[in-house]
Parts: sequence; structure tokens; C-alpha cells
Amino acid sequence: MEQGIAAFTPAMIAAWTLVAVSLLALGTLAYVAIRGRTRPVNLEQAVQAFGSLDIEAFRNLVDPSEEAFLREHLPPAKFRNIKRQRAWAALIYTWEAGKAAKALAMVGQAAQRSSDPATAASGVQVAENALRLRLQTIQASFYLLGEVLLPGLKGGTLPPLVDQYRRSAETLLRLDGYSYRVQPSSSNSA
Repeated sequence: MEQGIAAFTPAMIAAWTLVAVSLLALGTLAYVAIRGRTRPVNLEQAVQAFGSLDIEAFRNLVDPSEEAFLREHLPPAKFRNIKRQRAWAALIYTWEAGKAAKALAMVGQAAQRSSDPATAASGVQVAENALRLRLQTIQASFYLLGEVLLPGLKGGTLPPLVDQYRRSAETLLRLDGYSYRVQPSSSNSA
């Protein structure tokens, strides 16, 4: 009987730990979702967030031909160090693009509540582009984190983050013509 309980105990501890971690994650997600809904949405700030990222510098950091050049012309230890630094910088760019995508999604959701059909339709496009961009920033973050941790490996390819970023920026700039400040409430005023 004691042998059965001893074998059962580690499994129970692992199960309860998994339940606790899951509840903590659920609570964190609920907090972030509620906190994000109470903040005002400012289109000008979203446009500024998108404009502040130097997308060409990001493209240079993740360019495979740049990596090949560095791999050929640097000793392996120096190459891994430089590649790690470049991956960190690209990861920071990706993080900022994710924050811009979050702001873009909030603007899109606010625009969807507009009484003007053109603004509401643009809001749908903005929110969809923001979701795609956010998913790609998450995927790119995992990829770049792998590059930081294991810089010597030749990995796969980075998701087409730059193209999605440009599409999202173009959609946001179309919406910028409406230039309004929206409170995320149940009102439909824009």
C-alpha cells in the first residue's frame, strides 16, 4: 500500500502544479484583457507608434544575405556573438511591432463602433491586419529567441513580418484621415 502511495504522489504534485500554473495564466490573461479595455484609444499615438519603428533597420538585422556575409568573414566565435546581438536587436524591434499591433487592434475595434459605415469598414480591416501582425510578431519572437539562445545554428526563415507590418501601416494611414479619439465604451460616437 505504501509503495502505491509513493508512486502516486509525484504524479499528483505535477498535476496540481499544472492546475496552479494554468489558473495563474488564466488570471493574468483576464487582468490584461480587462485592463486593456479601460484605456482610451488614441489614433495619433497608434500612428506615431507605427512611424517610430525603422523597418529598414529591422530588415537589415534579419537579412539572410547579411548573415551569410558575416558568417563568411568572421571567425565562428565572433560570428555567434554578433549574430546573438543582432537577434536581440531584432527581438526588440519585434516586441515594439507587437505593441504597435496591439494599439492598432484597439484603434480598429474602436473604429468598428463608428456610426460612419466607411470608418467601421476600415476598422474591420485595421483589426484584421493587427491580428495578423500580432500573430507574426509572436512567431518571429520565438524564432529570434532561438537565434539568441543558439546563434550557431542555421535556422528556418523568419515569418513575413515586414510585409504584414507595411500592410498594417497602410491600413492605419487610411484610417488616420478620420483622426479621432475614441473611448472604448458602449457608445458609437467617433
